[in-house]
Amino acid sequence: MRALQAIILLLAILAALAPASADTQVRLTALSSSVPLRPFTEVLEDPAGELTLTDIERPETATRFRRHAGDGDLNFDYSPTTYWLRLTLAPELGAATRWLLEVGYPSLDSVTVFVRHGATVVRQHAGDQAPFSSRPFVHRNLVFPLELAPGSEQQLYLRVASSGSVTIPLTLWSPAALHASDQRVYSIMATYFGMLLALGLYNLLLYFSLREAAYLAYVGVVASIAVAQLSMLGLGNQFLWPDWPAWGDLAIPLGFCSTGFFGALFTRLFLETRKASPRFDRLLALLQAGFVLAAATAVFYGYRPAGMATALLGAAFAATAVATATLCAVRHQAGARLFLAAWSLLLLGAALTALRALNWLPTNLLTVFALQIGSALEILLLSFALADRINSARRALAAAQAETLSARENAVETLRQSEKLLEQRVMQRTLELAESNERLRHSEAELRKLAHHDPLTGLANRALLYDELRRIIARGKRSGDMFALLMVDLDGFKLVNDTHGHAIGDQLLETIAARLQECVRVSDTVARLGGDEFVVVVEGVLDEEQALAIGAKLIVTLSRPATVDTQVVQVGASVGVALWPLDSDDLDSLLLAADRAMYLAKEGGRGQCCLASATVGSAPDQKQNGE
Repeated sequence: MRALQAIILLLAILAALAPASADTQVRLTALSSSVPLRPFTEVLEDPAGELTLTDIERPETATRFRRHAGDGDLNFDYSPTTYWLRLTLAPELGAATRWLLEVGYPSLDSVTVFVRHGATVVRQHAGDQAPFSSRPFVHRNLVFPLELAPGSEQQLYLRVASSGSVTIPLTLWSPAALHASDQRVYSIMATYFGMLLALGLYNLLLYFSLREAAYLAYVGVVASIAVAQLSMLGLGNQFLWPDWPAWGDLAIPLGFCSTGFFGALFTRLFLETRKASPRFDRLLALLQAGFVLAAATAVFYGYRPAGMATALLGAAFAATAVATATLCAVRHQAGARLFLAAWSLLLLGAALTALRALNWLPTNLLTVFALQIGSALEILLLSFALADRINSARRALAAAQAETLSARENAVETLRQSEKLLEQRVMQRTLELAESNERLRHSEAELRKLAHHDPLTGLANRALLYDELRRIIARGKRSGDMFALLMVDLDGFKLVNDTHGHAIGDQLLETIAARLQECVRVSDTVARLGGDEFVVVVEGVLDEEQALAIGAKLIVTLSRPATVDTQVVQVGASVGVALWPLDSDDLDSLLLAADRAMYLAKEGGRGQCCLASATVGSAPDQKQNGE
């Protein structure tokens, strides 16, 4: 018996150490750009979620990897099990070294990728329960960059765990191929969400105008579908709530529960089921309560039971809505046929998505986005159905009025006037909204300008200067480039004020500001700290000599006589220069160093430029004679 056990163990070890068969290797050539990895993936279930990479690489564990039955993407439904996936990558000589592994289901809680390079293991992690900034690659899906060595096989493992649907679409892309695919995908998604936004806002305006609850329920459906789809497609985690992983995890069940709730409410209001079919109305109300309970379950109990309940409730609601619409269409109820067509298109999109997942239909843009296309067409037709119901009501009213006595002509005219007044109010409110938005934008722009610019000279003020310095220092830390900060103080400005008055002094300051801007590039920063003190920040300075040359240029330019309101006035300038990071790598310390250098220039006779590195001791506490 022991001998038999030893033979079995030896065979298992040999099987684990043997090279992968040809059909389990992902062979990459120089022409490869995208490779679906489903046919090459082996799966190991880890029910307790306790296995480590060391555990699964042991021969007795490695032999337990199996191909998963079925076609299409790997799909384990709402399974609580942790899954390990194994792939053998075999890039041929001449194949690219950089690849991107895409897991095209962004709502997975946790995906960890392990790539072994000899004794070294490269580990990468992503998932919707972690902040978006922690992902190894910026993308709406879970994407992992890989560095492969052509001509040698490399083993790759994925550990996947999720409280929601465990669907694992795997594709290996070249960076250029993924970028090209993203351009098409993002174009479709932009069109889809733009359509949802336009229809939602349009019907919200109609609700404010008509005060009919069906329009508000329709807006609720559109907003809920948008939230659910943004989360399912990974756009919400990337753009809207990247730092709120807890909300990102709940957005899908809450979005679909909210869609079901408002969808049932819209069905009741639009088809008037309380009058047309009380039994269906009670069933729809019960389904509404079910969606509320499912949402509460997701928040207070668990994602998995809530997701399963939402899926079952959604199927029940779809069947109920179609049955109700069919009954109303048979009775020739206004808008019922369009309502039925809308739901049929949504169900067709869901069916195409399911058939693609089963690999019964080819994977292309139509089948990949069938659900989004179906939901977009459904939303569009429901909007048409709302309009058709209004038109039907108007036609019925016009027919009734045509059959009445001539005495009713006054009532018809009154109705027409009311319709015109309604249209005028809608147009008026739209124009008022546009004008209000324009005034608001103008006010915001003025406030931003006042908050960041000196009101006299239009130069950057102290707050904007500090913001610019922080950005320049951050860029300098990345690029290693040096910049110069020049503290400029006017010599003789107090005499101008005392002799000619403050009005002349203010105009002179405006002239000085214009001259400072002429002396530097558009990309450089010129700010006024207050009084006659200015700061000039010049990026890309190579050494102290170049900085002194800039300071000398400023002194010469500012010392030219200026004609202000028929008065010829002249001031000089003293300049202190501090270099980042030679004199300091701290913002406040850099300003203080430049200030001390400027005072040293004044003490040296004014009209000079002095480096901060030449300062000895500390500068005076305040300017002499206010200059």
